[in-house]
Amino acid sequence: MDIKRTKIVDIFDPNLIGQKVCVKGWVRTRRGNKNVQFVALNDGSTIKNIQIVIDLSKFDEETLKPITTGSSLHVEGMLVASQGKGQTSEIQAETIEIYGTADTESYPLQKKGHTLEFLREKAHLRPRTNTFGAVLRVRSALAFAIHKFFNERGFFYLHTPLITASDCEGAGAMFQVTTLNLNELPIDEATGKVDYTQDFFGKQTSLTVSGQLEGELGATALGAIYTFGPTFRAENSNTPRHLAEFWMIEPEVAFNDITDNMDLAEAFVKYCIKYALDNCRDDIEFLSQMYDKELITRLNFVLENSFVRLPYTEGIKILQESGKKFEFPVSWGIDLQSEHERYLVEQHFKRPVILTDYPKEIKAFYMKLNDDGKTVRAMDVLFPNIGEIIGGSEREENYDKLMQRIEELHIPMKDMWWYLDTRRFGTVPHSGFGLGFERLVLFVTGMTNIRDVIPFPRTPKNAEF
Repeated sequence: MDIKRTKIVDIFDPNLIGQKVCVKGWVRTRRGNKNVQFVALNDGSTIKNIQIVIDLSKFDEETLKPITTGSSLHVEGMLVASQGKGQTSEIQAETIEIYGTADTESYPLQKKGHTLEFLREKAHLRPRTNTFGAVLRVRSALAFAIHKFFNERGFFYLHTPLITASDCEGAGAMFQVTTLNLNELPIDEATGKVDYTQDFFGKQTSLTVSGQLEGELGATALGAIYTFGPTFRAENSNTPRHLAEFWMIEPEVAFNDITDNMDLAEAFVKYCIKYALDNCRDDIEFLSQMYDKELITRLNFVLENSFVRLPYTEGIKILQESGKKFEFPVSWGIDLQSEHERYLVEQHFKRPVILTDYPKEIKAFYMKLNDDGKTVRAMDVLFPNIGEIIGGSEREENYDKLMQRIEELHIPMKDMWWYLDTRRFGTVPHSGFGLGFERLVLFVTGMTNIRDVIPFPRTPKNAEF
């Protein structure tokens, strides 16, 4: 009778001691002597390996020869309490089936230290390492926590389009989508420009930079929605904090003002961090030990402290009076750099900070204008080590004021009539924010490069795998 496979994450249950078990996975290491061999097996379900004890008197040497680092096995045997250090139980192998071999000369993940830069070149294999197995399990748990948080609060999950004709951010850094032959583009004789009426959608379209505008449509019908999906920015930013393809979470809530928005953002990030600590403790402890000894302290720091809420103008004053020499000079009206944001969080307040009421010139057209006529009801949530992790605002619900901002900024709105309709028909105060998912994963895992928290990073000149 076949024994049902037990995942390695479940194999350490004390109740299984003394039972015959079946495990399947990939070999991490093999060691031993002429009498007994020890194989560390991992199936990706946990950071922990299960030790397979092979009595060489029971197995043919030729059968065991292909068992090398990276090979895959099906093992059945008795689970017993371990006498060695580092594990509570081990399996005394009775039968071994080799599913796949891994040539020691060509398999790149041999038992030795590999740099993160090297592993980025092996992105198709790096999830098999301890580091990336841990990161991807944390990422998965955080994705589940996001849905759980909003579901528990009555939000509806809205799928916004990936292909769009609108540029939410107005920055123009968008990837164009077309079925036209790029070597023989049709030209409109009247304008001398590309004739997009012949394209698939009959107009110029791009990959989305944000689902926010469509999210506002959902919020002004369903009350409270969130989006969670891929977004694309064609910025030529080769930095440890930027990706061309990344995931965004964007809640939007009708009748919420900026204070409600700040409350939601603080509750949301604390919920996600706590969920990861509660459900991925082994992985986070491993990452802390390997990469960032202060990781768990920093995560608890966010959970245990209420966030400071500070107007931008006061933040600028604090920075100017700090006596610190910043690389980027500080003055009212600048868009704060990471060094400024981290100073406020890590050195001045020693708490996460929500900065509000930014100058209108450095924020998007849809943000609600304050009574001073100079600032908007924007908010950025600032974290230690990261800087800005969330950006959001109360939206301008007044049609005339919104149109005035659109005209001031010369934003082409000919294809945005549908967005303006939310201000024409039953407009309401509403607010929302955006959180780059990879920034959250970066913070929770303690990794320092955003390329290491997404399975297959897309960056300038890099679209491998």
